[in-house]
Amino acid sequence: MTVEAEAQPADTPDTPFHRIGGAPVFAAICNRFYDLMEQDPAYAELRAMHAPDLAPMRAALPKFLGGWAGGPRDWFEANPGRCMMSVHKSFAIDQAVAGQWAEAMRRAFADVAPEPADLAAAIGDILADLARGMGRE
Repeated sequence: MTVEAEAQPADTPDTPFHRIGGAPVFAAICNRFYDLMEQDPAYAELRAMHAPDLAPMRAALPKFLGGWAGGPRDWFEANPGRCMMSVHKSFAIDQAVAGQWAEAMRRAFADVAPEPADLAAAIGDILADLARGMGRE
């Protein structure tokens, strides 16, 4: 499943968000991530930590990740002072669940296959590292 990046106007910022295809690509990655979480038993512990209805997360995560990667900062403007760590502070995230998140996100990036592939893989790796960093012993 690949999502084609649209041609960018010359005045488009040179950020990871824009380079891999912008909002449609981040939406596809996040939807694939939540599909994996819902469908693959390997992510059962991770899924159990979430509300039954993933629609709000499916809407929020692409905006958060897009802003983090240099796209529109709408999520951050709507949630001043919030970050990945503060949003997840109240959850008991152990290393196993952090690893499930990291693996599901890496798989989502691989399945969507945005271009350039090396940049997309680097973003996926950074997000996986951040997730593992939230895991508690």
